[in-house]
Amino acid sequence: MADDSRNNQRDVNDRQDVIGSYAAIGDSFTEGVGDPGPDGTYVGWADRFAVLLADQLPEPDAATHPEGPTHADFRYANLAVRGRLLDQIVEEQVPRAKELAPDLVTFCAGGNDIIRPGTDPDDVAERFERAVAELARSVGTVMVTTGFDTRGVPVLRHLRGKIATYTAHVRAIADRYDCPVLDLWSLRSVQDRRAWDDDRLHLSPEGHTRVALRAAQVLGLEVPADPDQAWPPQDRRGTLEVRRDDIHWAREYLVPWIGRRLRGESSGDHVEAKRPDLLPL
Repeated sequence: MADDSRNNQRDVNDRQDVIGSYAAIGDSFTEGVGDPGPDGTYVGWADRFAVLLADQLPEPDAATHPEGPTHADFRYANLAVRGRLLDQIVEEQVPRAKELAPDLVTFCAGGNDIIRPGTDPDDVAERFERAVAELARSVGTVMVTTGFDTRGVPVLRHLRGKIATYTAHVRAIADRYDCPVLDLWSLRSVQDRRAWDDDRLHLSPEGHTRVALRAAQVLGLEVPADPDQAWPPQDRRGTLEVRRDDIHWAREYLVPWIGRRLRGESSGDHVEAKRPDLLPL
């Protein structure tokens, strides 16, 4: 009887550790901008992470715990919308995430606030913490995400200090609420130019893939590849080629981005969440 009791308790603990549902909230990074799918909808790291989570669950005919979730039972929602500021995410997405009450929520927000002139990372962090506290009371686990190290991103390099300050706050908040941390600052592989889309503001498909792999590692899952593995060697680019690319980038991406800012427009105007319900993959 004692052995049976221990086995039953172990089964309960196993089921508590299993992630059978996942909701992602955030902005363009979590929506997946820069990683277009065949139907035109963005894929992104959160979608890829959801697949890795589902793959950790047993198939229905091989379930070791029939009463627990299986691969076929896994549910995923992505509430993120490009261009959203922290307060918009808290108002629009956090209540929905609480309503869905999944086993796991990834919460990445504040980046669009930090890059705005005059914003205070301390103030943004205080508002972020209130949202984390609210989520932590309603969902299974809240994974928070730090900022990237932007030393190699031309349009954001001068904001590296603000982003570092906000990142330090996020890590401290995670400690207070026992949240796993998807630490993008330490993910060196995404500092390579090939990890970024042509707009230099969003990740490329390979960059999104590496973030998804790191997110799975944070939860202790086995992953099919090392997210920090070295990139293949590439030919050295000449000064003229680099300058030509910079001019093209400024014309195609920087000028329109500045124009939207001056007009008070957002890339997310009239955009809705691509996956507002917990649905099977």
